[in-house]
Amino acid sequence: MKRRLIILIMTIGVVFGVTAQTKAIRVLLANHPYAETLKPLIAEYEAKTGVKVNVESYDENQLTQKLTTEFATRSSTVDVFMTRPLQEGKLFYRNGWYENLTPYINNAKKTPANYNFADYSKSAVDAVTYAKSVYTIPLVTEWQVLYYRTDLFNQAGLKPPTTFDELLAAAKKLHNPDKNIYGIVSRGQRGAAVTQFSTYLYNFGGDFLKNGKAVIDSPEAIEAFKFYGKMLKEYGPPGVTNMSWAQGQALFQAGQVAMWTDASVFLGNLKDPTKSQVADKVGVALMPAGPKGNHPFIVVSWGMAVSKQSKNKDLAYDFLMWATSKELAIKAMIDKGITMARNSVWTDANILAKFDQQLATTAVKMGPIGTPYDRPLMTAVGEARDAIGDVIVLAIETGGTGDIATAAKNAAKKVNELLDAAGELGK
Repeated sequence: MKRRLIILIMTIGVVFGVTAQTKAIRVLLANHPYAETLKPLIAEYEAKTGVKVNVESYDENQLTQKLTTEFATRSSTVDVFMTRPLQEGKLFYRNGWYENLTPYINNAKKTPANYNFADYSKSAVDAVTYAKSVYTIPLVTEWQVLYYRTDLFNQAGLKPPTTFDELLAAAKKLHNPDKNIYGIVSRGQRGAAVTQFSTYLYNFGGDFLKNGKAVIDSPEAIEAFKFYGKMLKEYGPPGVTNMSWAQGQALFQAGQVAMWTDASVFLGNLKDPTKSQVADKVGVALMPAGPKGNHPFIVVSWGMAVSKQSKNKDLAYDFLMWATSKELAIKAMIDKGITMARNSVWTDANILAKFDQQLATTAVKMGPIGTPYDRPLMTAVGEARDAIGDVIVLAIETGGTGDIATAAKNAAKKVNELLDAAGELGK
């Protein structure tokens, strides 16, 4: 199967090839498992097309900052880039930094029939559509899950928790700092924590916005902040307020935490024996329910776009077609366990035979219960995340006993000011 995939991926460069002697494009990728799949194959694309692909990789926030700086100063030479539709999508669209892809998609000479854009679900396409035009190709869908150590759970006679009360009880029982094992980890680093906090917020009955206004100071939201803070203060590792996904993943791989709540895309790295000391001891389960039910986020977390400022748009789009092809989506799912946005990969027999069955089960269950966003949907989402993140940090530092209500009220005020400045308040 893998040999056939490699042949398909090599030949797809011919299918999407552009005559381009001495041509070059600049591609900016995130430090993400999908980029790890893509980068080793770029040399094959270059050999087939004659296009030199200059790749740069950045952490997700560094990537956004670099793109923003280059695009705002109109000094950019970026041609293709990975992008987060929910994070910078509105801002990049409003500022005219995305190339409109609809004319390319509708052009049979630029988008071969076997690319099959209809393979993406309506919800995935809606997430990257503005004013009835597509500006980004969906890459990765992800949802929040609970990763857990099967050996520790078996030793303690525990089953994966299905409620927040059970989650807290399991974290308490498995927390053993003297043996360098902590009960649970989740993101605690200011703005980065907001996406993973979102499921806790929804499961307490809260939300970020309602009718165009911030509601993160609601009673439900305050209870969610308190629960999250107490959980990580009492049963999390030291320094958790400085941790994003990379630090949580590293702790789990090192066997130092019993549970980790984060995005579904990281399972492959946890089960990779070359990276993880507990590769054969990883379980994955649906996020536990809270007092108001179970509504974990499920989102299009990453896409790929062409820069409006690119001087090589046809070359850039050809690379985009290759980088987002079905063949590469299949390879990413088989090799890395990445949950890709294409519908057809979820019915591919070879994938289903090799894909983690626990994760596949969570995918099926997520359909009717998922919330399609993991942050406030607004142009100034970065600043809003920082404001909300300040409340999360306070909650963790005080174990949920600080003046969370006042902090949440101040954060809501800041978010409303941001909405007002963008002309989005009350809309």
